Amino acid sequence: MRHIISTLVQNKPGVLAHVAGMFAARAFNIDSLAVGRTDDPTLSRMTIVVLGDDRVVEQVRKQLAKIIDVVKVQDFSPKDIIARDLMLISVSCCPEKRPEVFALAEMFDAKIVDIGQKFVMVEISGTEDRLETFVDMCRPYGIKNTVRTGTVAMARLNRPEKNEL
Repeated sequence: MRHIISTLVQNKPGVLAHVAGMFAARAFNIDSLAVGRTDDPTLSRMTIVVLGDDRVVEQVRKQLAKIIDVVKVQDFSPKDIIARDLMLISVSCCPEKRPEVFALAEMFDAKIVDIGQKFVMVEISGTEDRLETFVDMCRPYGIKNTVRTGTVAMARLNRPEKNEL
């Protein structure tokens, strides 16, 4: 099963290496890792996607919580969340095929960010499944390269029921 773990850590050198080292030492695999500063410059958020059963993920969560520089650990899997990936993809594309690739990008609410003589570079964000579908749709044209950020996620805020408004 796919689990998304959100970890708030101190924003200082060596923390990422320490966290990655914990995963390596215990033979846990990281499927995806995204790190960035929060609104507090002393803290960073690590969003880690781990594949495994509940027991494995519970061990990961406990081991992360033991690291001194880790402030908070949450397993987002049972929660209502918004999760997104960002991808840049270069698609082989002669000028005659550009309208097709442009239409495909428009269907996926993607953005054309660069055009060359024989390629089009597209920026797309969304769920992992949505990005995979876009990649599959681009395969017939030929894919030169892809770069992905990995998953970032945030728990939904509790919203009032309609009858509470």
